[in-house]
Amino acid sequence: MHHPTPTAYAVPFTIDRSLAPRRYDLVNTGDEPVDGLTLTHLGNGYCPPLAVRRLDPGRALTIAVFGAAADDTGIVVVRWRRPDRSEYLWRMSLVADGRAV
Repeated sequence: MHHPTPTAYAVPFTIDRSLAPRRYDLVNTGDEPVDGLTLTHLGNGYCPPLAVRRLDPGRALTIAVFGAAADDTGIVVVRWRRPDRSEYLWRMSLVADGRAV
């Protein structure tokens, strides 16, 4: 049985790293709200786990990392659901300068 390939879906977020390594702003730049947004930090320092019920287009969520040095790196795993209830994961780099990928 042939299953159609789903259309590619761009990650609906941009990251403002201007206040890194202590603060990162995750902005929903997509055209639809995301639901059940959770963020889990892996790396140096401490970032409290976050859970947000809904993040509408144009809205931002601040990620605070405590105890991280300027040259520390880490990641945040971002999990969310689209309006059709499909689930997505994105691994976001927490470097402060042009090393971000």
